[in-house]
Amino acid sequence: MAIAEPVTVDKFTECHVTPSDVAARMVGYLGPQGDYLTLEPSAGTGQLSKALLAAGHSKYELVQVERHIKLAGGALHGFGSVINRCFLEWAAEVAGKVEFPRIIMNPPFSDVRKHVAAAESLLGRGGHLEPAVLVALVPITFQHRSAETLETLPADTFATARVNTKIIRIEKP
Repeated sequence: MAIAEPVTVDKFTECHVTPSDVAARMVGYLGPQGDYLTLEPSAGTGQLSKALLAAGHSKYELVQVERHIKLAGGALHGFGSVINRCFLEWAAEVAGKVEFPRIIMNPPFSDVRKHVAAAESLLGRGGHLEPAVLVALVPITFQHRSAETLETLPADTFATARVNTKIIRIEKP
């Protein structure tokens, strides 16, 4: 049996890996699975994508955006469509051209407002009757007029980042 090569990420990418149990809860907050086109911006190591697939979501309706070449080329392989780009640039290019009924994200904490705003610009029902849903892991200080705080995470969830975090949900009718 081959041992998987560890994924190493330069600290300047702000890739803080979402713990598996937190990722699973975030997927649950999205709502029922179905034929929903789902976006994972700044996908990192694919923890949220793995949780989506484990919960029964289809990899054929999963779009991941990741700018880090090694992550986009290897760590995310097999989890869905991978776009190797800066999420903020990509979102600006595709805004108004695509809608995602489901978005799940753990954005870079330093630019969290820009990333959530860019994701929200892509949030739409996409022909579904149910509201579109965005679930994000954000710093506890993050405020948004439409965000519902679902849970506050333990202080040591991202100990290396030294940032206290929470999970929020934004619904768009």
